This record gives sequence, C-alpha cells and structure tokens, in this order.
Amino acid sequence: MIHLSQRYSSILIASCILTSIIGNAVSNQAVARDLFVNNDNGSDSHSGLSATSVGGKQGPVRTIGKALQVAKQGDSIHIANTGVPYQESISIQNSRNSGLVGKNFHIIGNGATLDGRKTIAYDQWTAVGNQIFEFKPPRTTFLLLYIDNHPATQVDVPRDARKVPPLEELQWCLFKHKVYFKPANNRLPDAFDVSYTHAQVGITLINCQHVVVENLVVQGFQLDGINVHDNVFNTQLLQIKSRGNGRSGISVGGASRVQIEACLLGNNGAAQLRTEGHSVTTLKNNDLVDTNPQAPAVVSDGGKIIR
Repeated sequence: MIHLSQRYSSILIASCILTSIIGNAVSNQAVARDLFVNNDNGSDSHSGLSATSVGGKQGPVRTIGKALQVAKQGDSIHIANTGVPYQESISIQNSRNSGLVGKNFHIIGNGATLDGRKTIAYDQWTAVGNQIFEFKPPRTTFLLLYIDNHPATQVDVPRDARKVPPLEELQWCLFKHKVYFKPANNRLPDAFDVSYTHAQVGITLINCQHVVVENLVVQGFQLDGINVHDNVFNTQLLQIKSRGNGRSGISVGGASRVQIEACLLGNNGAAQLRTEGHSVTTLKNNDLVDTNPQAPAVVSDGGKIIR
C-alpha cells in the first residue's frame, strides 16, 4: 500500500506540473498584444497599444525599433504604410521578440518600406573634369548608388586600373574608395535624387523563434535586406520584397531554420539569396531575379536549401 501511495503521489505531482506548464502557456497567449507603428503621426512616447492617438500616452509609436523594445513574447506589431519609408535598421532578438507554439511573434508590414539609403548632399560632390563628379562614402564594401529610387548602372573597374574608366551619362563607378558619377545633360549631381546604401542591414534576426515577418519592402542597405544571423527557428518570411541591397536580399546563417515564401528578391548587389553555416532554408513560391550575372539567384557558402 505504501508503494501504491507513493506512485499516486508521483502521478499527482507530475499532473500538477503539466497543468502549470499548460496554464502558463495559455496565460502567455492570452496576454499577447497588438502594437502599432506609424511614422507620420506616431510618437515613441506613446504606448503603441492603439492605432490612433486618443490622448495622453495612448497611440502608435513612431519607430519599429521602439515597438520591438516594448514588445513581449507572442505580440503582433502592425506597421502603418504611410507612403513614407521607415529609415531605420531593426533587430528581432531573444525571447521577448519570440513567439510560442501556436502563437507567433508577428510583424505585419502592410506593404511599408524599410529604407537604408542616405542622400548625397550637393556640397559632398567634387568636380573632377569631363562632367564627372567625385564623392567619398564612409564605407565602400558592397556599396550601391541610387538615382530616383533605383540602383544606377555601375561600370566595373579592373583591379589594375590606374584611372577612372569612361562613363556614360547616369553611370557610376567605384575607384580607389571613391564614387565617380556622370550626370546627364551637363547638369550638376544635385539635379538628381542621388543616394547610396548606407545603413548596414535592414532586419537582423538572432536567437529567436516562432517569428513571422510579412509584407514589407526592404531596400537600400549596404549588406543585406534581411539577415537571419543565427539560432533562429520556426520562422517565416512572407511576401517580402528585398531589393537593391549591396550584398543580398536575404542572408541565412548559423544554425537557423527559416521558411521563405512568396518573396521577391531582385537587384541586390552580390546575391539575391545567400546561405552559410549549418542553416536550413525552405523556399516556396519565390521570385529570385537573377538578370545580373554578378548577382546570381542563390550563393551558398554552406547550409541546406529545400525547394
């Protein structure tokens, strides 16, 4: 009888522990919130718990970064598409930016744009002759030059070149860590909307799980539009347009496991998708535009790709 009683006690304890675990999971899902971001009428002094300002601290935050700071496990972040790009780099990381089984941490972009470019001011250009102008950026690795929201035509420079190659109108090149650009119609560079890839990465994911990021445009970053860095599991990237970034549209590395679905990757400088490490990337119904032989659809330095 003593042994039977001990057995029942063990079962009762195990049952209580299981009930507690399930209760905590249900409780965590029950308190998951909706947070709102608006770079037009939001303020980072707001709570983010309302899509519209209703007085006091109630209303949307202004930046995605602020929403990620106040977010908790299993929350959803709704980004307003105001027509004005969000000029920021964001990082999704650790447990507070993760979801649970059955309740993802969700970022809903609504077609908004995350943009890493910086405009070149008129006084940053120096005329060097032959209607060519020179600009020295802070970094040149994977740099792209934009004209009117599109990557401009770059002229390759041989490694042993001793001078700037001939440039046609609206072409540019990189020579000795400087940008050389030829405007059209004998105009000055500031007559055009000229910018360059400045911020390094649009969205970095690291040490998180059960995350969904969807319906965002990510462009103009020096390295990657999205970098799934390491230890990212059960994560989906849906309906993302990642374009015109210096290295790749999406990079997946480390031990990460990610699904990329219904995404458009194009006009990125070295690869549309790159993988490395021991990562596993599942691709479903994507469009990887590889019209540039210098930037193939996929560059794999490790990892596994499932199509």
